[in-house]
Amino acid sequence: MPSVNFVVRVLVTALALWLTSLIVPDHVEIVGGESTGGRIVAVLAVALVYSLVNLLVKPVVSLLSLPLYILTLGLFTLVVNAAMLGLTTWITGRDWFSGLPAWGLEIHGGFWWYVIAALIVSVLQLVIGAFAPKRD
Repeated sequence: MPSVNFVVRVLVTALALWLTSLIVPDHVEIVGGESTGGRIVAVLAVALVYSLVNLLVKPVVSLLSLPLYILTLGLFTLVVNAAMLGLTTWITGRDWFSGLPAWGLEIHGGFWWYVIAALIVSVLQLVIGAFAPKRD
């Protein structure tokens, strides 16, 4: 059974990703779903993939890049977060299930738009997470 905290984190991430796609619509786009329900499912699926990438891959990348974190006084966090968005874009952009309609996260404009999107998502997650219910 999934942890309640993980489910809340996925929902917070979904809201942050959706708001990011509204803030910079020319560069960040969540593809999929012709109807409102389909769009919500696409946003939740992208948020789930992004949360799993952050849960499984980010700690390894952070550990391996620890000297760069120290050297840049933590600013390398933006690059790692941008890389996690890039990995999420790559995973969700694959045609894993050929019978299903396309869905996923798309970021247009190159590396700096990944960094900007990662910054916006991180700030939104921080703000939205402050209002999310906490487990005692």
